[in-house]
Amino acid sequence: MLLAELVAVSSAVAATSGRLAKIELLASCLRAAGPLEVPIAVAYLSGELPQRQIGVGWATLRDGFPAASGPSLTLSVVDSGLSAIGAVAGKGSAAARRELVGALFSQATREEQEFLIRLISGELRQGALEGVMTEAVARAAAVPVAAVRRAAMLRGSLGPVAAAALAGGAEALSDFGLEVGQPVRPMLAASAPSLEDAFGKIGAPGAAVEWKLDGIRIQAHIESGAVRLFTRTLDDITGRLPEVVAAVAKLLVRAAVLDGELIALRPDGRPFPFQDTASRAASADVSAVPLSAFFFDALHLDGADLIDLPYWRRHAELAWAVPSDMLMPRVVTSAMDEASSFFQDAVAHGHEGVVVKSLDAVYAAGRRGAGWIKVKPRHTLDLVVLAVEWGHGRRQGWLSNLHLGARDPDSGEFVMLGKTFKGLTDELLEWQTARLLGLEERRDSYTVYVRPSLVVEIAFDGVQRSPRYPGGVALRFARVLRYREDKTAAEADTIETVRSLSPEYG
Repeated sequence: MLLAELVAVSSAVAATSGRLAKIELLASCLRAAGPLEVPIAVAYLSGELPQRQIGVGWATLRDGFPAASGPSLTLSVVDSGLSAIGAVAGKGSAAARRELVGALFSQATREEQEFLIRLISGELRQGALEGVMTEAVARAAAVPVAAVRRAAMLRGSLGPVAAAALAGGAEALSDFGLEVGQPVRPMLAASAPSLEDAFGKIGAPGAAVEWKLDGIRIQAHIESGAVRLFTRTLDDITGRLPEVVAAVAKLLVRAAVLDGELIALRPDGRPFPFQDTASRAASADVSAVPLSAFFFDALHLDGADLIDLPYWRRHAELAWAVPSDMLMPRVVTSAMDEASSFFQDAVAHGHEGVVVKSLDAVYAAGRRGAGWIKVKPRHTLDLVVLAVEWGHGRRQGWLSNLHLGARDPDSGEFVMLGKTFKGLTDELLEWQTARLLGLEERRDSYTVYVRPSLVVEIAFDGVQRSPRYPGGVALRFARVLRYREDKTAAEADTIETVRSLSPEYG
């Protein structure tokens, strides 16, 4: 398949508002792709690179390249070219990488170049998000969407699943299972403003209430004494965490897949700031701040897959495999006063809050449902910076007032919710000025408009109806807590989540 054909489909999907119409356009494209091209097409149309990262930043792409007069590039050639670019390392790698980028781009038409730039920079937003693409794969292969979703959950990637479905149908999808060493997309938690609301969403008299740490999600895979550690984005960071590997290797299990959290703790058990945990996880310097692991779920233990069992069964299996000092603290209760006391205790220990978990929930990997509900003592949202205004007075010369956006899951665009300059220290102002200038797309006399890729955690006092913004809502007293470079824009909170926190929307 020519890249030009896929670019045309991408443009058509972006111009189409209806979900079903988008699905049909994508399904037709997948049917037309060759067997080896299907995973590439799925990734590109989802706005992703199969290689994840290739070491090419905006500075390399922004100046442009001479364009070809007509289309000739195939998906396979582009994929091979991007893999070659990503493989460059060592002295002189920046120049060598740029040369390879130039060689690839010179074979692309102007329209193809624009597509590739948005793809590489992570800004290809055409409404072909994962849910839409999953349904497109199911339609293209004439298989149940639930089978595609489950196979993608277990494989950790939709591309190989799409290739199998188109080649072998539902029978081929049944071959996908949980494999130790192959990371699974983590189950995610929805939000609620209070414990009462969380218990109401769970819809059961009793639930588990667990500490919510301000740490880094980790998935530990153990097989015959060997340990591998993966992040929430399925990146392998085993080599950076020798102390965690050593602790997990002591567990008396032959094979396991465990879900948990990493955090840096002070001698008194209280957490260091998140930045300390994040910087420690980014390097192998154990002497800086050692990390502790706390596990809260088991997906596999000694030959038995647990992913389809209810949560209470999975936790019972986890409890015999993991020592108490590595288990996430929790209480199982139906009494609101007991849940409230546990919540206050978690906050008193310096943690973010709690997660309320349904005892009957199966592990819905990669999805944010009603089985897990997080509750914090303050409202927070992960939003995307859309633009930023130059500061005045003491902040003259710094980018200060942030324009904040929530994700629209249907269109793939971002909906503005308001602005804030509160909560910014001088250090953070200096950092965000440099960071956001590197994401600049255009500017006017006082505003720099940036590529919507940087996630920032915002605290606020409430959500109110507002005709001023396109989403119809605005945040009250929004303030910056921190930037979340461990999250992608695709993981930002949705406009539906924001509206659910407003009494007017319920």
